[in-house]
Amino acid sequence: MTGSGTHNDAMAWSSARVVVTGAAGFIGRWVARKLTGRCGALHLFVRDADRADRVFERWGVTGVRHCLDLTHFDAVRRQIEAIKPAVVLNLAGYGVDRTEQDKSLAYQINENLVGALAEALAEHRDRAWGGCCLIHTGSALEYGDADGNLREDTEPKPTTLYGLSKRAGTRRLTQVCQSRDVPGCTIRLFTVYGPGENKARLLPTLLAARAGNGPIDLSAGLQQRDFTYVEDVADGLLRIAPMTTGCGEVINLATGRLTSVRRFVEIAASVLGIDRRRLRFGAIATRAEEMRHQPVCVDRLRRLVHWTPSTSIEQAVALTGRFMETP
Repeated sequence: MTGSGTHNDAMAWSSARVVVTGAAGFIGRWVARKLTGRCGALHLFVRDADRADRVFERWGVTGVRHCLDLTHFDAVRRQIEAIKPAVVLNLAGYGVDRTEQDKSLAYQINENLVGALAEALAEHRDRAWGGCCLIHTGSALEYGDADGNLREDTEPKPTTLYGLSKRAGTRRLTQVCQSRDVPGCTIRLFTVYGPGENKARLLPTLLAARAGNGPIDLSAGLQQRDFTYVEDVADGLLRIAPMTTGCGEVINLATGRLTSVRRFVEIAASVLGIDRRRLRFGAIATRAEEMRHQPVCVDRLRRLVHWTPSTSIEQAVALTGRFMETP
């Protein structure tokens, strides 16, 4: 791995044809927002056209929308062949929402799609692009029960369907990239938060509670997480893409700092003007699958792009509140 690409960043993106899968999803919309007007041609792969159009209008995204079922791999390959992209940013995933428990679909999207994209790019990509042609997003849940500092070479011990299927996707990517000499990498994400995340998650719950005055039921909040603001994640993905990495390499994208869930809630409550007496820590049981580990190692990320996410929780909560209040 080296920390320099063959183009400078602005020149690289200005003529690049870029595909974003899952472009209307939480992280996908932020990546697409940052690429709008920045790359040569932006192609947005989505499942639900009407929903995507609403999201893109709200997030200021413009590009060529392609509505397709990502489990139809022949259709995906045909689109890649027609576009011949410089880079594909794969933000599609199944299982982040805990109601998504279809095992077959999880492996179709989180593993088999990754292989199909890598195989298609082995044949049909813009070889003038000097960086990664496939940026695939992995998950902290691939590490599962692994303890200690989480380094990219830590042996994963996933315990959930999402973690197991995402781990399978990482393996598939590495196999195809190494056997077909495809410059692609897996970027492992941790606790990503900010505008656009699922309403059932922690920060949206607190944002919704601002208007009330009743108790807010929470877990004890003792679990430690690496909270990473979604705009920092999108920025990180776009910093990595023009770089030269090893085929199938894994890179952690996180802050490298752990914060307890309780402390995150207390900071958010202060920023949002929520009376702390409303916070009922311990009212909800802590989930059995919660990870327990030491800080996430981000040395590889820092060496590659000379950067790590820096938006503080206070700043991110305030930005999220303002964004969600804007019509």
